Amino acid sequence: MRYLILALLTAATGLAGCAGRPELVSTERLTVVKDTSAFPAPNRSDLTVADRPSLIGPLDTIQVDVFNVPDLSREVQVDASGRISMPLAGTIPASGKTATELATAIETALRARYVRQPEVTVNIKNSVSQVVTIDGQVVEPGLYPVTNQMTLMRAIASAKGMSEFARADDVVILRTVDGRKMAGLYNMTAIRRGAYDDPAIYANDVIVVGDSPQRRMFRDFISLAPLLAAPLVAILQ
Repeated sequence: MRYLILALLTAATGLAGCAGRPELVSTERLTVVKDTSAFPAPNRSDLTVADRPSLIGPLDTIQVDVFNVPDLSREVQVDASGRISMPLAGTIPASGKTATELATAIETALRARYVRQPEVTVNIKNSVSQVVTIDGQVVEPGLYPVTNQMTLMRAIASAKGMSEFARADDVVILRTVDGRKMAGLYNMTAIRRGAYDDPAIYANDVIVVGDSPQRRMFRDFISLAPLLAAPLVAILQ
């Protein structure tokens, strides 16, 4: 029975290896950088997205002015969850709103607290909401603020790390440089070992952590094989 289980595991691992993501290759729309040390940084124009509305984001600093009620006017920082707190108005979602939309939301909240005809203006004083997209096999995929000195390891850590089924040697950074889309493939295990530098991450980068079919098959396999007489060890990639 044990030999049969080992044979099935070997076959399953082999099939999973064949089911991996195809190798990235350069096309007319995408340049794949094989030498990751040569992956260029974006220039100033690449960091500016055309036609993007001025949306409030986490950790942005805004100025809220309430006409004729100076005690309510103040500078507020949006918290990490995208909300602000105002006297009388309470806690209000701010992330993803324009300044005008947030002003309207504050006016509505103040009216509910018996402030007569409130007139509110909101101005974005300092925006740190340039973001990096982290997707694939991380614990919490999503959009994350880009801070000074952000690197690939720090970015993945901000998404609570790689998930159970992540493939550490299949991490891709997608970036636009001089208007051309580029991709760099990285091995997180090698970075952790100091084999090469932890690459810098810039606003508008997209990080995709690959999936390991072998890990999924191994998890499913051992859940169906509780009668193994000894621990079963497999090399997973």
